[in-house]
Amino acid sequence: MHILETVSERHTLSVIVDNESGVLARIAGMFSARGYNIESLTVADISEDDAVSRITIVTTGTPAVIEQVVAQLDRLVPVHRVTDLTVLGDHVERELALVKVAGTGENRIEALRLAEVFRANVVDTTIGSFVFEVTGASTKIDRFIALMREVGLVEVARTGIVAIARGREAA
Repeated sequence: MHILETVSERHTLSVIVDNESGVLARIAGMFSARGYNIESLTVADISEDDAVSRITIVTTGTPAVIEQVVAQLDRLVPVHRVTDLTVLGDHVERELALVKVAGTGENRIEALRLAEVFRANVVDTTIGSFVFEVTGASTKIDRFIALMREVGLVEVARTGIVAIARGREAA
């Protein structure tokens, strides 16, 4: 066995499924039963008639484990297609976070300055707090949150990653 075969890698999977009750539970159950971890999970309807949803799953594992995950997902009945966007190549990943920061005086000014640098939008404000909306790569959001801890971070809500392949072809 080569050392590369035992190194865990982060993979982003796009799973196209029938939009029906229980599908997400079956997919999550498949991960849980095999001891695979889901780092991020997003689901949304993608069809005009509400018949099909796209599930974006971020997970880590060795190449062999990821191959197993993809094969097992592909065998589930309501699954139309599984695409490993990481293996496919160039793709776009984004996440959204709502970040609540409380503070007055210099901390309030610094929070607004940092938000401007990160292109975060103020979506709610009171005399003593802000709620910022920040979008981008997960690493950008992580950095924004880390800086906001210094000026009065209260709470964070994150959407999880959404991803799509680049180019003309569908994943």
